[in-house]
Amino acid sequence: MPNISTVTGFLLLGFSEVRELQLVHAALFLLVYLAALTGNQLIVAVTTLDRHLHTPMYFFLRHLSVLDLCLISVIVPQSIHNSLTDRRSISFLGSVTQVSLVVFFASAEYFILTVMSYDLYAAICLPLRYEVVMSRVACGKMVTASWLGGGLFGVLFSASTFSLSFCGSNVIQQFFCDVPSLLKITCSEDHVAINVSIPAAVLLAVICFILIIVSYTRIFRTVLRMPPAEGRAKAFSTCLPHLVVVTLFLMTSFCAYLKPPSDSPSVLDLLVSMFYTVVPPSLNPLI
Repeated sequence: MPNISTVTGFLLLGFSEVRELQLVHAALFLLVYLAALTGNQLIVAVTTLDRHLHTPMYFFLRHLSVLDLCLISVIVPQSIHNSLTDRRSISFLGSVTQVSLVVFFASAEYFILTVMSYDLYAAICLPLRYEVVMSRVACGKMVTASWLGGGLFGVLFSASTFSLSFCGSNVIQQFFCDVPSLLKITCSEDHVAINVSIPAAVLLAVICFILIIVSYTRIFRTVLRMPPAEGRAKAFSTCLPHLVVVTLFLMTSFCAYLKPPSDSPSVLDLLVSMFYTVVPPSLNPLI
């Protein structure tokens, strides 16, 4: 039998082997991170301090900004540090933590976006019942369910992924630890746990996506029946930014997880993952 040693740590990929390009990457990521940090913190501060913004829409927006801050903070500082120090190692415990937190915050953000689409539907299609449907208690339960659901998926994916054996290559073909990249280097032939986790997550994601589509279909039907000019403009100005955020997050995440796997990493794979994890938290405050 071959001599197999158990992997106790991993090596992450960088965007380039050239030292100068590594420094450029660190500088660009630092600027993006500072922009995301500033924009999302401003949203949290303004929606908390201004009593006129203590409405369900801004309540959900505040939680979305907190999740954006958490998601980008799990990935980008580590990547900046790796580029500055030219060290790409990450411990086994660190990779477990990063996988669980990335899945946690990304899943919770997806749930929050689904809740926000329902909030817009209630505001536009059920204006007379809006205060009853979106009461403070109801909003609190929706946000709590979103955070708990994200945490559940984070624990589920990290536990099922790292229950596998890693005894070969320890090079993760990504600039952060994610589930698809780890599955490529596992030496376990039995993937029962992860094979159950992924279909469950996909099923729930499809259900949320259908709910978002149904909400916006009804919203646009109602908006088109509104009197022209001011009524439609106000409705579209409220809905379109949220729709852009949802589309950006879903399209980039689907591209990252549904693209055909490749044995050799490419810059395109790294860029696709960057658009899934780094770009949405940076653009959401602007949108």
